[in-house]
Amino acid sequence: MSHSAVKSFALTSLLALATSLSAQEQKPQIIEGLQNPPPVRFPDDLPPGPMRGKATTSCQECHEARIILQQRLSKAVWTKEVDKMVKWGAVIDAGDHDALIDYLSTNFNPDQPPYSPPRSASESTNRNGTKKTSR
Repeated sequence: MSHSAVKSFALTSLLALATSLSAQEQKPQIIEGLQNPPPVRFPDDLPPGPMRGKATTSCQECHEARIILQQRLSKAVWTKEVDKMVKWGAVIDAGDHDALIDYLSTNFNPDQPPYSPPRSASESTNRNGTKKTSR
């Protein structure tokens, strides 16, 4: 076999091997017991009020409740946030717009105590910032 034939054969073999390796399905590494871990859950109990359901369905379509729970915004800033989210696709009926902003600005304004996230899955926080433990 000539030198160029050997090079050609080697190159063709390497190309075939590379194609074969890239075509093989890569199996994900599975750590025992963690194949389908449960999702991390954060408290999703928004404060009671007439627009709680609308806030849950409209806001939590994209966000976890803790995104809302940790906010401390004025009514003007909540208005800008809600309007921005509507532009980005949040579904809020025009008749619910002002009431939703009132709900958010009443419950999550700068005068409220800072959000204190639970330290474990069994611990959550009341609206007044005190911790409660579920049994």
